[in-house]
Amino acid sequence: MPGLIGKKIGMTSVFGADGKNIPCTVIEAGPCVVTQLRTVEKDGYAAVQLAYDETTEKHTSAPLMGHFKKAGITPRRKLVEFKADFAGDPKLGDVFTVADVFTEDVAFVDVTGTSKGKGFQGVVRRHGFAGVGGQTHGQHNRLRHPGSMGASSWPSRVLPGMRMAGRMGNDRVKVANLQVVKVIPENNLVVVKGSVPGAKGSYVILEA
Repeated sequence: MPGLIGKKIGMTSVFGADGKNIPCTVIEAGPCVVTQLRTVEKDGYAAVQLAYDETTEKHTSAPLMGHFKKAGITPRRKLVEFKADFAGDPKLGDVFTVADVFTEDVAFVDVTGTSKGKGFQGVVRRHGFAGVGGQTHGQHNRLRHPGSMGASSWPSRVLPGMRMAGRMGNDRVKVANLQVVKVIPENNLVVVKGSVPGAKGSYVILEA
């Protein structure tokens, strides 16, 4: 499954052929350069490692600098592996752009990103608890309290998976089958219908 690394630019809207207003997300995808080729003989699986978003040597660790110098490229910020079914025979240093991956026959894409972090949240926001719902089930004077979490005598502990308050967001999220509304190859932009996880400027992974 070929793909590209990109960056979420923001949201906008366009008018479709039927005159309806379509909410869209603009993604800058690529250019991505090949930094490593995984093979079944050496690594046990076949994949192509792509790098995106140039950075400086000052902000790159020594092991990564050696990795980039071996590929003969300048340092990059983001590295991602894709299944090795790109068109042709990729080589170290090859550059892939929107025009190479998102051709006219690509109508839908899968987008993976990191959702916005919400910090420590209670059960009402984190799990959709109703809050006050009567005067029973372990709570009667605290409107947003989770209430009873089980029997006290047995098993005398909180069972795994119990919906409780805690850290919310900042998770890896994949949205499948987003419709490609427009491709602007000269600017390496892909416009998809709907929302994409993450904040503006965050990295996303597009898979055709």
